[in-house]
Amino acid sequence: MDYFAHETAVIDEGCQIGEGTKIWHFSHVMKNCVIGDKCNIGQNVVISPDVILGNNVKVQNNVSIYTGVICEDDVFLGPSMVFTNVTNPRSAIIRRGQYERTVVKKGASIGANATIVCGNDIGEFAFIGAGTVVTKKIKPYALVVGNPGKQIGWMSEYGHRLKFDENGIGICPESKEKYILKDNFVEKIK
Repeated sequence: MDYFAHETAVIDEGCQIGEGTKIWHFSHVMKNCVIGDKCNIGQNVVISPDVILGNNVKVQNNVSIYTGVICEDDVFLGPSMVFTNVTNPRSAIIRRGQYERTVVKKGASIGANATIVCGNDIGEFAFIGAGTVVTKKIKPYALVVGNPGKQIGWMSEYGHRLKFDENGIGICPESKEKYILKDNFVEKIK
């Protein structure tokens, strides 16, 4: 085993778990999940069948990741946040064949107690504030807060709010990375 699993963690058959990954107390990784290298799965996390997590994904305590979710590399999932996977659930109606896919792109962060309604992808390096309810697709680098979630700004890859000058150029205050805002989309200047 090239990963660590606490003795109370349950890992079902058929899972692929990457080198250096840590799975903590009372977490359950269900069948056929793929978890990348150097991930950290906090306490009391449920990862449903067929979920895919990239490398260096940080999952905080009490998170539910349901079938249909794909998280790319370097994603952060804050404490007690949750994904859904059925648009119109009913207890008496089985909808296992109707799970919707949600992709969280590279470097995105989702704050504590946020809810991601299924089918709404989160763009690269987007930042979803604590308690936000995401009900639509989120652009790369977007800063989104509230219920329902509304975009209120832009974030750098380094995790700082961006301010743009009259030419549409923004500079991360700490890393000094440069970004351009054009047609209501942000791109990093290489």
